[in-house]
Amino acid sequence: MRILACLTAVLLGAALTLPDPPQAAAGDDPSWQTCVGLTTAPGDRVAACTTVIDGKTETGKRLAGAYCNRGHGLTEKRELDAALADLNEAIKLDPAYACAYTNRGRVYAFKRDLDHAIADYEEAIRIDPAFALAYNNRGDAWLNKGDLDRALADLSLAIKYNPQLATAYGNRGFVYYRKRDAAHAIADFTTEIKLEPNVLAYINRGNVYRDTEQLDRAAADYGEAARIAPTDARGWRNRGMIRLFQGDNKGGLADYDKALQYDPNDVYSWNNRGQAKLRLGDKKGAAADFRKALELQPDLQSAKGALARLGGAR
Repeated sequence: MRILACLTAVLLGAALTLPDPPQAAAGDDPSWQTCVGLTTAPGDRVAACTTVIDGKTETGKRLAGAYCNRGHGLTEKRELDAALADLNEAIKLDPAYACAYTNRGRVYAFKRDLDHAIADYEEAIRIDPAFALAYNNRGDAWLNKGDLDRALADLSLAIKYNPQLATAYGNRGFVYYRKRDAAHAIADFTTEIKLEPNVLAYINRGNVYRDTEQLDRAAADYGEAARIAPTDARGWRNRGMIRLFQGDNKGGLADYDKALQYDPNDVYSWNNRGQAKLRLGDKKGAAADFRKALELQPDLQSAKGALARLGGAR
């Protein structure tokens, strides 16, 4: 699941804007423009918003916006206590600032304080009942508390209020997946991919196809994940597993080679590549991979058993 942040100028990933949000104008100071810019990197956002705050030139909503956006940047840097302090200040300056409540709820969620996170999302929704991101994020919190029905209801409301919010479809698809509703999960992941293709959407849809034994479709989705993010091991190792299921041992071996190139600490890739090598008759190579898997996870029974059957071949 993914919890979204909002900025003062516009909601990230959404078409909705906040009521009378502070925005950058052509004549604004460059620091303000960077502070509220949608594409500003977290470190640059923190620096620019700090310049705005320390300059003492802004008051009211704009000053609250600077604190809120600096809090967003600090959250992205996972400096959560500092982010919380900024978002508290933003809310103090503008108690009706829905975006600040949503961003503070996100900080609480990262701190695993889900009750406070939900309370903040609820306040954001009270202020702005059509705030799609707040529903999305509260849905994430309900999921993490194990309440799938409430999560599903909130994510459906997020989609109702912003049908273009791709992440909400992905999150709702994940809830459907957890509820073992494969058809609805696939439909939501497919919509997410149409709106905003991304690695996680393809991985998630591939997982549903895998679990429903639609292996060709699963392999295609994992392959697409590898295509759009070739240095992300997840697409390679998931497709490698499918290829082994299908008896394509050479293809599986090639995929696990890639997976281990980009994530050399994944124990299951070592174990599964060992299985591919074993099937291809490379006992020495298989044993080396099983031993590496056991270095990473000494209690991995599949690697232990395989290595014992090989007699510790070298």
